[in-house]
Amino acid sequence: MIRDTARVERIGRVLEETGLDALVASSPAQVLMISGYWPVVGNALAIACRGGRIAIVAPEDERELAEGGWADEVHTFRPVSPEELTPMDQAVRDPMARAAQSLGVDRGRIGYEQGPTSEPATYAAMSQYGVAIVEALRQALSSAELEPADEVFRRLAAVKTPRELDWVRVACRIAEQAFRCGAERLRPGLLETEAAAQFAVPLSTVGTGFKGVGRGGGYAWCMSGPNAAEAQGAYARSRPKPIARGELALVHCNAYADGYWLDVTRTYCLGDPDPRQGELFDAVLRARAAGLEAIRPGARAADVDRAARGILVDCGLGAHFRHPAGHGVGFHAIDHNARPRLHPKSDDVLEPGMIFNLEPAVYFDGECGLRHCDMVAVTAEGHEVLTPFQATLDQLILR
Repeated sequence: MIRDTARVERIGRVLEETGLDALVASSPAQVLMISGYWPVVGNALAIACRGGRIAIVAPEDERELAEGGWADEVHTFRPVSPEELTPMDQAVRDPMARAAQSLGVDRGRIGYEQGPTSEPATYAAMSQYGVAIVEALRQALSSAELEPADEVFRRLAAVKTPRELDWVRVACRIAEQAFRCGAERLRPGLLETEAAAQFAVPLSTVGTGFKGVGRGGGYAWCMSGPNAAEAQGAYARSRPKPIARGELALVHCNAYADGYWLDVTRTYCLGDPDPRQGELFDAVLRARAAGLEAIRPGARAADVDRAARGILVDCGLGAHFRHPAGHGVGFHAIDHNARPRLHPKSDDVLEPGMIFNLEPAVYFDGECGLRHCDMVAVTAEGHEVLTPFQATLDQLILR
């Protein structure tokens, strides 16, 4: 893989500014950011030092993936073999010590992930070191000065490099094909669970192999009629409920392309919308336009929320917009603390390279829910909508 020099240089600058000699990443999202290698089961670690050198500590069966990143060194371990059964935090100690010594940071100030954090699932089961990472590092790097560096990781993840933005664009193109495919098959009588599958399957069948993607996939949920009002919550769920003609069907998707994630939602009307539904679509899409208009370098994230929320307030719908207007996306799928936080009380300031979702919505308990969620990148000139498809009412009406 071609080295992401912009990312490596940014890590070096932040380490210099914070006085740290190195960072140790233990979550797959941060390992990916540091090394270009997206761990599968979550056992890998990455070390980045000021001079730009990077080392990976990975399970032996992920060696090929690890070597496909841009790390200068890959050290592997076998936590389970016919000869021994070793706890994960013990299995990584020796290769971690060798990696740190090779990079010359075994006696320096080293920042590590302490958490809590949100981590998108990379596999059916995923290991998490939790507090055990601290003891593992203490034993592997007994002469080093260890300190939590969660704020450093958040700062690094907030701004994506041009290469990372390109990968998010690829994920968005995959999602576009999935949404177009799913919308063609969405019809009255289909169960929510069946409808969700029509959107989810192309995420992997189209995604894997698309523009060189090695691991493509994701999740999709469909919530229709009264169920769509529950989309305001922290998680989505599809039910074995038939979708009725005249209902709103909200489809939420989190998809990935080699570890780079997106968060997208479209709401469809099955048949011509009645006057009330038309008013709700008009209000949400105008809130979307107002939010986009506010996005530019130097703008406050709170002002983007305010612009979108203000339209809904003016329409008498403010009380029904029950969550922030968006959050950072890219290394994570859904993390409301990922920067920038489009929240009324956020102090985040937008910078070129930031990627986030913009999701104005209204929810009416027992009746319906309507959300339009796009992926947006801040550019030097303003912004780029990464998911411009199905963005007008006529494109969201399925007859």
